[in-house]
Amino acid sequence: MASTKVYLITGANRGLGRGLLEALIQRPNTTIIAGVRNLSHPTVKSLEALPTGAGSKVIPVIINSTDDSSAQKAIEVLQTQHGITKIDTVIANAGISNYYGPATVTPINEARDHFEVNVVGTLALFQATWPLLKLSASPMFVALSTGIASIGDMETLPLPATAYGMSKVAVNYMVRKIHFENPELVAFVISPGWVQTEMGNMGANAAGMEKAPVTLEQSITGMLSKIDHATRESTSGTFQSFDEAKYNW
Repeated sequence: MASTKVYLITGANRGLGRGLLEALIQRPNTTIIAGVRNLSHPTVKSLEALPTGAGSKVIPVIINSTDDSSAQKAIEVLQTQHGITKIDTVIANAGISNYYGPATVTPINEARDHFEVNVVGTLALFQATWPLLKLSASPMFVALSTGIASIGDMETLPLPATAYGMSKVAVNYMVRKIHFENPELVAFVISPGWVQTEMGNMGANAAGMEKAPVTLEQSITGMLSKIDHATRESTSGTFQSFDEAKYNW
């Protein structure tokens, strides 16, 4: 019997998270742990009705990036109620981009909120999942980043999303630090591109565009190709993109 590949995706009920889930769940012998904030939301209920590959399933659990204990509680539920004994790949997708403005006018509470969700929430997720990742033969931790977080390319980017960009720079640092601290792990950040999701189109509107330039299908296909072929030697500790773009840290 083929062994089951176990993924955990946060923010899995909409946008990029749902796109990743819908693509992965079509594969055989795949379990997707869908991290969501509210199990009773209609978008969550619909996850369990998705067509799946043979031997595949979705397990929704509550993971709230603003609750420090949420991810740890989810792991306990997975172990005691669902018999999960390892996680192969964690995709830290959940995040916010709620304010678009330059540093001169960015409200302090917006900066704080973005760090709380995008940085602290991702760190809490890694700490909670690490014991089960270590039990995988090929553990991987992937965090979604953004080209806006490239310090070297900053002057070429059109969107003044200071709070969001600052938080993702911190995510980049954290995941690269995780890479160096854990030689048995593949850990990297990846930009999904400027995608036609609710969040991506909001940013495009703020920049005077009708919609973001990258389709959801293009982003998901590109990211999964990078994730599927990632290795410790070639990928871990790097800043990847869904396409062939090369970002400066």
